[in-house]
Amino acid sequence: MEKRSDYYDDIKTIKKIMEESSRFLSLSGLSGLFAGLSAVAGGLVAHFSILKYKSLFINESLTNLSEKDFAPIKIQLIADAAIVLIFALAISFYFSYRSSQRRGHKIWSPVSQRFLLSLLIPLVTGAFFILVLFLEKQWQLIVPSMLIFYGLALISAGKFTYSEVFYLGLAEILTGFCAAVFQGPTVLFWIIGFGFLHIGYGLFMYRKYEG
Repeated sequence: MEKRSDYYDDIKTIKKIMEESSRFLSLSGLSGLFAGLSAVAGGLVAHFSILKYKSLFINESLTNLSEKDFAPIKIQLIADAAIVLIFALAISFYFSYRSSQRRGHKIWSPVSQRFLLSLLIPLVTGAFFILVLFLEKQWQLIVPSMLIFYGLALISAGKFTYSEVFYLGLAEILTGFCAAVFQGPTVLFWIIGFGFLHIGYGLFMYRKYEG
């Protein structure tokens, strides 16, 4: 009986080693939680401060503005999104680094490199596509495109990390399609996709793997 127990323990150890060598497991649920909170904060700033409560009808509001009136709003929205992005990336790196240190893993490894490459290809592609939309003044498609390409990036990178990342990517794509169909509440879909979905994902991951 004792030999059988040792046999099962050996199998679990081998399985764990193989899993850690093929998947990037230093992602922290706290990074998703704080990234989501920052996205919610950025969306609220856009709604209450930049767009002056008009974000639920952002497309109609922007089309009625002259280029001169819209220019400062455009700069503020870009700055708002950039601040959220920088903070989310910084907090994700911090918690991932802390998680890798606690687990005794190297944060920069062949697996993490493949994970990052799989994540960046759809993101960079989406960035160029969104730039085209921006130049062509297709404002109503920018947020849906952000959500869809981000979801594709998560699905692409999901095979190198926790399986939950794959399902988060599917949820982001679905939210992006909803934002494309219902083009009025643009900021609301931003808050749902980048905010609430990340918060829910972060809490789930933290309780499952770190709590």
